Amino acid sequence: MSRKNVNVVLVHGAWADGSSWAKVIRLLSAEGVRVLAAPLPLTSFAEDVAAVEGTLERASGPVVLTGHAYSGAVIAAIRNEKVKALVYVAALAPEEGETVADVFYRTEPHPLAPKLAPDNRGLIYLPDEAFAAAFAQNASADELTLLSAVQRPISPACITVPVNRPLWKDCPTWFLMAEDDRMIVRDTQRFMAERMHAQVRSHLVDHAPIVTAPDLVVDIIHEAISGESNN
Repeated sequence: MSRKNVNVVLVHGAWADGSSWAKVIRLLSAEGVRVLAAPLPLTSFAEDVAAVEGTLERASGPVVLTGHAYSGAVIAAIRNEKVKALVYVAALAPEEGETVADVFYRTEPHPLAPKLAPDNRGLIYLPDEAFAAAFAQNASADELTLLSAVQRPISPACITVPVNRPLWKDCPTWFLMAEDDRMIVRDTQRFMAERMHAQVRSHLVDHAPIVTAPDLVVDIIHEAISGESNN
């Protein structure tokens, strides 16, 4: 793939929206890469998949589909021939028959990870203090304020549905492992990346490198665009 004709489609995770990709979008766009950010409703797994499919309809040419956190499961449910590579950024990758919750809770959580529970409308919000403690501990005060203000709650219906055969079994895949992740612990990321046979790039970053280390995210997207596969 060439940067001139490739589309990079970015998919946000839980407790976020497309603005979480702002720095990555700015860097890629400056290079002439066409970037689209898919807006997930976070209301059900099927509706999130449909939202990404709708965004892919707007892409003309090959796509590098990139997911953060929860959306790793979503991008693996896509069945669109435009998708030529997947990039996982500290993202969840359930195997066929597993749910997002299965992999998210497979090990003991980080001591600073928030306790999560649905509110009286059945939606799960991230506590405000969790953004600084676990979600993006390397972010600036202004960035934390924005992340908290724009967060979208996630429905349990997104994380309790067994997934079908994931696309990463049939598509070249890259994985940015966040070594200092307090939301999805390193051992869980390593477990997923190894069974995916992904090209792994490991960095001492928090759960949200799309905000706190965008250059590293852009670097791994570059690799996926060029098809580099050497470890």
